[in-house]
Amino acid sequence: MDLKSKTILITGGASGIGLEAARQFLALGAKVIITGRNQAKLDAAVNAYPAITAIQSDAGNKDDAQSLFNKVKELGGIDILYNNAAVLVTPLNLGIPNDKHTEGAAYEMEVNYLGVIRLNNLFLGMLQSRKEAAIINTTSILSMAPSLIEATYSSSKTALAFYTISLREHLKIIGSNVKVFELVPPLVATEMTADRTDKKISPEEMVKGLINGLLKNNYTIRVGDAKLFNMVNRVFPKLAFKIINPIKSHQLLKN
Repeated sequence: MDLKSKTILITGGASGIGLEAARQFLALGAKVIITGRNQAKLDAAVNAYPAITAIQSDAGNKDDAQSLFNKVKELGGIDILYNNAAVLVTPLNLGIPNDKHTEGAAYEMEVNYLGVIRLNNLFLGMLQSRKEAAIINTTSILSMAPSLIEATYSSSKTALAFYTISLREHLKIIGSNVKVFELVPPLVATEMTADRTDKKISPEEMVKGLINGLLKNNYTIRVGDAKLFNMVNRVFPKLAFKIINPIKSHQLLKN
């Protein structure tokens, strides 16, 4: 896929992987629009990269999604929708009844899964009008094996992985020109993973892997350890589960 001169909308683009993606896409000659909930972070991103267009928008909010679509349409539309925004709400004492667990899980599903579907549905007609267009859905290494302490996050990413396959095949059936990519990251060094001591890759390396996959039209783009983990999970699923969950049962009860 040719990225030069394409207009790309990146949700959650004010920091971390999203901002690094904006930087690298700009370097390739693309036009970039980013979204985020935090206006201060959006302002900082534009200050660092003046070519960026920033729109405040919450990926989990239905009204924000419609407003975002209207604003992007006024700007001339996009060629690529990169669903990068995600949230992680780690539950306390998973399995013990608590309304806060339900609220956190609902928020994760709203942003990580339903919000992606909502934006895809809104922008699909616009994308289909372009000569070459794409949707990029970001899943996770946890879509292959669930995390005991990040259960709903894992579930939201698994749901998104299955949805991405279904969307891709449906669009093929109707002869659509919109390419649907699944980006499968390993653990990346961002604010979300700041308290994790596991091996991480940098956002720069993560985005380089994404761009390489887009240029080669690899519809499932596994980066870094996600490649090896995919093979391990297919052949030795119990081992893959243990790799994701080295934590012991007595440690879970302390969380």
